[in-house]
Amino acid sequence: MELSEFKTQLKPYTAILGFDYGEKRLGIAISDLLWMVATPDKTIFRTTIEQDIATIQKIVTEREIGAFVYGLPLLMNGTEGETATAVRKFATEIYKHIPLPYTFWDERLSSKAMENVLIKEADMSRLKRKQILDSSSAAYILQGLLDRLKF
Repeated sequence: MELSEFKTQLKPYTAILGFDYGEKRLGIAISDLLWMVATPDKTIFRTTIEQDIATIQKIVTEREIGAFVYGLPLLMNGTEGETATAVRKFATEIYKHIPLPYTFWDERLSSKAMENVLIKEADMSRLKRKQILDSSSAAYILQGLLDRLKF
């Protein structure tokens, strides 16, 4: 869904759930109900798509989620590779079970950017960075979308 269409589909006072997709881990972040601030939430350690769906459904219900944004890992030249295809497939599968509006956000270098922040600004150890990098990257992706929605 294009951003302009996505914006029209948003229901007021619902949160947006951001994903940083990985084959083994799924970083998630959640916006506030006014779509101003993205907050890292947690990392889901993936086992099966059925378990992913159940976990996401629980978050949707508990946190008043009204839409999703998926980080789309484009290649540096702007084209889509295998991982971007996997993200699109994952989003389609989630939509079959949880039919909320969703869009994609260019996530090139999001993990690297967050790792640099965690090292330079927060002075975190490698172990602590590893524990929160996925959800922090999801927050970086989600915040990019939130900032764009303001225009």
